[in-house]
Amino acid sequence: MTGSPSRSVPAPAAIAQEAIGGGQARLLSVKGLVKHFPLRRGLALPRSGGRVRAVDGISFEIARGETLGLVGESGCGKTTAGKAIVKLIEPTAGEIWVDGQRIDRLSGAAMRPWRRKLQIVFQDPYSSLNPRLKVRDIVAEPLVNYRVARGTALAAEVKDLVRRVGLREDALDRYPHEFSGGQRQRIGIARALALRPSLIVLDEPVSALDVSVQAQVINLLEDLQQEFGLSYLFVAHDLAVVEHISHRVAVMYLGKIVELADKDALFSRPQHPYTEALLSAAPVPDPDAAGRRIILKGDVPSPVSPPPGCRFHTRCPYAVARCRQQEPVMREVAPGHQVACHLRPPDPALPSGAG
Repeated sequence: MTGSPSRSVPAPAAIAQEAIGGGQARLLSVKGLVKHFPLRRGLALPRSGGRVRAVDGISFEIARGETLGLVGESGCGKTTAGKAIVKLIEPTAGEIWVDGQRIDRLSGAAMRPWRRKLQIVFQDPYSSLNPRLKVRDIVAEPLVNYRVARGTALAAEVKDLVRRVGLREDALDRYPHEFSGGQRQRIGIARALALRPSLIVLDEPVSALDVSVQAQVINLLEDLQQEFGLSYLFVAHDLAVVEHISHRVAVMYLGKIVELADKDALFSRPQHPYTEALLSAAPVPDPDAAGRRIILKGDVPSPVSPPPGCRFHTRCPYAVARCRQQEPVMREVAPGHQVACHLRPPDPALPSGAG
């Protein structure tokens, strides 16, 4: 990301890694998450016409104070996964655990207390804000809905939230259309922060912004994370942004996570051929840096009828017969580094059966 912030990833990186490895301080646990969308045929008497396998069995964990980057091509299912985790859409199958409690089966009423812990910032900072409401009312809405504050206390809290995201107090009486894209995204962040959540899903939060503004918003998110101990699921396709803000990174392809690792290990030693191709396509701000661009052949297969075996085998330059027949499972090839690829044997130094 040209013009990206120069500060380093905050201290929770090591803490988060230790927490996940030791089974402590785990905030979110996703196990076998599935989201399929049925296709319909006909108008008078609709009939089932198959399913779009948007998310097809993914598992990961996020520790307190950790940022997990979720990357992949458009249509791989990363946004759908984020929405399913906060239950803006109902998952088809799988388990979602928050603070040791399973929430995927909760009804709307039972889910209400958990929504205070789970918030989301959307990609489009304009369409996600009500154009008829002033900023004061947009930021106050969650506080009013949950009866957190009212009267002078409510007004003071709203002013404090606006200040924390870098907006002036005179912004309170203006409408969303009067702001720039970066300012509107700050309003969305203030609204998400209002209930002091534990986890915020950031769905491409800077992709619609100018590069210089991206850096400002990323720095703001890091500051808020350190101040409030927030955890982030950072959904994005810009690898430079993901490398800067994330502690760990999960790579998705056609509804599946194919690699999950600490960000330093993933960017320096990618293990999955798809991750290698993604990284080779990312621009490097060093004209003297040597690199080999990996050009993938063909298009991404349809999520309605994904190929058998490894879903990436139709485009993989290293595919063998086994890849076309047997689906690989996620396994550890190094401590904390998981990959779903038949060509990557498990680390022999790991305990038997690891991964």
